[in-house]
Amino acid sequence: MLAGALLGFLTGLAACESAVERQRVTLCRRAVPALAPTETDLAVLRAGAGPAPDTVRVDYRVGSRPRWALCRFNAGAELLGITTDQGHLNGAALYLLKRYYLDTPDAEASDPARADGAR
Repeated sequence: MLAGALLGFLTGLAACESAVERQRVTLCRRAVPALAPTETDLAVLRAGAGPAPDTVRVDYRVGSRPRWALCRFNAGAELLGITTDQGHLNGAALYLLKRYYLDTPDAEASDPARADGAR
């Protein structure tokens, strides 16, 4: 009985972790169009776990040029920072991105996964 309860707890924990991971990947991927030059051919090549805990890396292409973004999160899905191949987003830029873009219908409509099926 104890083993069954432990298995149920671990299964629930894994489901929560994957839900948080999906939220993180979605947020980081949705930030990419705001980071790329406007009116460019943008395609996500890969989006998934980053090299450190609580990070997500999105590899993408702008025209023929490969680019990347690394998003850092708290223990949940709150975006704490973004570093790209161009440098680190400062606090003001990150605040504006979160406050006025990421939670808008424009961010959802511009999500690169909508066009190319990346996850």
